[in-house]
Amino acid sequence: MLDPAHPRAFKSAWFARAAKKAKISDPILCKAIAQVIAGQADDLGGGVFKKRLSNNQYRSIILARGGDFWVYEFLFAKQDKANLDEDELKVYRAIAKQYGKMTGETAQRQIDDGQWIEICNDPLKH
Repeated sequence: MLDPAHPRAFKSAWFARAAKKAKISDPILCKAIAQVIAGQADDLGGGVFKKRLSNNQYRSIILARGGDFWVYEFLFAKQDKANLDEDELKVYRAIAKQYGKMTGETAQRQIDDGQWIEICNDPLKH
């Protein structure tokens, strides 16, 4: 069940593979989500956030709608890509909007189907 008083943090299956390759652990991701929630990230609008990771070597794209759950969606090396282009940003905003319409049951299906992997429950307590 989704509860804005106790946000949950996830990573997409794609992001999980990229983070493993980049050696970015779940505790680091959980701590970074707490920083994003606290406003220490670039707010790209429409529920899309960019957070620097791993001593500024990587950029993560995090999608959040309504504050119930936060999903690491995309990871890229700073040396490979400077920023998202406008078309990419539109796509991520559309996905964030769809995430905002999810019920607790549909979010649970994402987890059950292996599309999302929970990093931490209530990252503000970590």
